[in-house]
Amino acid sequence: MSKGLSYQDAGVDIDEGDALVDAIKPFAKRTMRPEVLAGIGGFGALCELPKKYQQPVLVSGTDGVGTKLKLAFALDKHDTVGIDLVAMSVNDVLVQGAEPLFFLDYFACGKLEKGVAADVIKGIARGCEMAGCALIGGETAEMPGMYPEGEYDLAGFCVGVVEKARILDGRSIKPGDAIIGLASSGPHSNGFSLIRKILERAKPPSMDAVFEPTRIYVKPVLKLLESVPVKGLAHITGGGLTLNVPRILQDGLRARLRQAAWPRPEVFQWLQRAGNVAESEMHRVFNCGIGMIAVLDPADVKAACASLRASGETVYEIGSIEKGPGGEADCVVV
Repeated sequence: MSKGLSYQDAGVDIDEGDALVDAIKPFAKRTMRPEVLAGIGGFGALCELPKKYQQPVLVSGTDGVGTKLKLAFALDKHDTVGIDLVAMSVNDVLVQGAEPLFFLDYFACGKLEKGVAADVIKGIARGCEMAGCALIGGETAEMPGMYPEGEYDLAGFCVGVVEKARILDGRSIKPGDAIIGLASSGPHSNGFSLIRKILERAKPPSMDAVFEPTRIYVKPVLKLLESVPVKGLAHITGGGLTLNVPRILQDGLRARLRQAAWPRPEVFQWLQRAGNVAESEMHRVFNCGIGMIAVLDPADVKAACASLRASGETVYEIGSIEKGPGGEADCVVV
């Protein structure tokens, strides 16, 4: 008679999964907000809406880390991709004027390695602390045969809240408005399929500069919104400068960005040289040193820049809004 099979024989280690949950609970606990009623371990996480909102509107976002994970596998460096995961979603909900409220993660692998998974989820918890949102749940899926050995995938989900009357939708943006840019920490989590192609050709001066985690803009920008009437925000994510800025503009408007108004970090200069990447391609793939932009009345630029710099951000006056040639919104870098 053949031996009876167990889940472990099929490649799934339930005990390892339980040990991971125990290992990450202290890190998740540090992210808790007073609105959270139940967190890690239940079938569903419970969270109240903050009582300060009169007409709360929920804003949701989801994203991953993309092929930057391939670089993490190659470098065997897993402690910061969780920050990337959080950043990509919290920065997205932020541009609606929303305060990130809670975050959930999905970690999937072929064989669970508790140490690697714990590093990743510790990074997620760190990102949540930086964004002021609670890590209230997630899913760790061990699926033998689905992923190559030593690899995993990540997805993140964020829910934020904004007062209905204070939703940022860009409708008040008009010709003559000013554009300011908040510096990025590097490529963030975008363009890594191209970056990996370039890395096949040449070695960068600093791999740390290439791999630097995505900057989380939540706390400085929420503080800005308390004191300055911002008309619109754009997260410079996949699609670079030229495809993301128009997302907050009405048809018939154009953003004109002055390339000389901010320094292009060396990591982007190297990527362009090593890959012989056209200037227009740089602008539509990478953030080129600007991770988020804000549109304001010119009279409010000085106060906005002062607020952001006081919060530790590097900020530049990088352009203006003008009337476009008609049709869809546009962005040009000159």
